[in-house]
Amino acid sequence: MRPWLLELKRPLQIGLVAAVLTAAVSLFLPNYYRSEARVLPVEAKGIGGGLSNLVGAAAAFGVSLPGGDSSDANFVDILQSRWLREKLLDTEFTFKARTWRFGAERDRREKLSVYLDADNTDRALKALAPMLSVSRDLKSKVILLTAETKSPSLSQQITRRSLELLEEFIQQKGRTRGGAKAAFAKARLEEARSEQTKAEALFQRFLETDRNYQVSPDPSVRIKGTRLEAELRLRMQLVATLALSFEQALMEEKNDVPILNVLDGGN
Repeated sequence: MRPWLLELKRPLQIGLVAAVLTAAVSLFLPNYYRSEARVLPVEAKGIGGGLSNLVGAAAAFGVSLPGGDSSDANFVDILQSRWLREKLLDTEFTFKARTWRFGAERDRREKLSVYLDADNTDRALKALAPMLSVSRDLKSKVILLTAETKSPSLSQQITRRSLELLEEFIQQKGRTRGGAKAAFAKARLEEARSEQTKAEALFQRFLETDRNYQVSPDPSVRIKGTRLEAELRLRMQLVATLALSFEQALMEEKNDVPILNVLDGGN
């Protein structure tokens, strides 16, 4: 055989062996299935800035949110937060999975932390990081949530559970600041009503002895009566103002929450 044929044959043999090995390895590698969910950009509803309430609530629960210009930007930070991912790890899923490509599907029911085979929370979070990704298109502002595992049903359940946790945070914990405002307004209203009752009692006792104080020849009586009446009117105005503030705080607590608009729940 000619030397140039031998030189040509060796690379072909190496390439053929490499191709065969690659094909053999790929046959035994498990498939990975990706589930994608999309969330549309939203506007906060309510009386007084749902975004600020959401940021305040997030800080109260240890989720650091930047002061962005839209609530959907904060949704990305919530989806990437430790709070949400720890909740996700503690969720029990029921799914089918193969151990290898040609293996039979087996029913599994276990927490995500068990599926990841991590012996502590930090390692489980580290293993979850490449499995669950979140991105936001700067132009359309659509949020893309992606989960990729060896089981199609598990991938889908992870994306849907993540959206459920996001909505839970928005609807429940997003009201933390509004609830605090309502509680403060209620306490101040009760205090003002108590002060009004005391002012009424003082003025009533004064009127029992000096009913016609406006025309009394004694200047001190007229001054005292005028002062007590003015104090009572002030307390009544304060109670009315605080009652309106309390009602407004209750409305903010109920309504001042961004709405989660899911375009694709995960397939």
